[in-house]
Amino acid sequence: MIESSADSWVNSLMDNLGAPGAGIAIALENLFPPLPSEVILPLAGFAASTGRMSLVAALLWTTAGSVVGALALYWAGALLGRDRTVAIAARLPLVKVSDIERTEAWFARHGTKAVFFGRMIPVFRSLISVPAGIERMPLPLFLILTTLGSALWNCVFVLAGFALGENWEEVTGYVSTYSKVVLVATVVAILGFVGARLVRPGPGQRRG
Repeated sequence: MIESSADSWVNSLMDNLGAPGAGIAIALENLFPPLPSEVILPLAGFAASTGRMSLVAALLWTTAGSVVGALALYWAGALLGRDRTVAIAARLPLVKVSDIERTEAWFARHGTKAVFFGRMIPVFRSLISVPAGIERMPLPLFLILTTLGSALWNCVFVLAGFALGENWEEVTGYVSTYSKVVLVATVVAILGFVGARLVRPGPGQRRG
């Protein structure tokens, strides 16, 4: 079980490193989404309730971890760049270069909201940093939006774990349901996209 192993692993990190251990776990969660923040954050709150770390330190370090993980993905997107993204898209079945261009236009209009609110959506919390890097969103703006969005998300679950104490695992049930709804909606959207391509295929035009 992912959650069970994550529980043990995060506990070990926090036992050895304290609040910085929780920050490291969250940074890795950004890079490897299967590591569930719904386990890490309430567990950090519970640890704070037992005196293993201060609540403020738990909040600060988990938010710092979120920002570090997001920055790594931002720079991965920046290194990938638009040209490589388009080249990769051109080789994918059912994906057209025009799809990339529409995505670019959408991000130009809504990128700030996407980066901020994306921090509160499972899976997308990590992935949204990549297009931000590809589109070279100004780094100070990216850092501000990421810090604020991550702080809100982290505070909710760290404080919930702190308040629930030994019953911190109750938080994971609610977030797990939320995550499943998001993932189902994503799968439906992908299937709709694929279906539309199969029904109305057409060559994409490379922008000059």
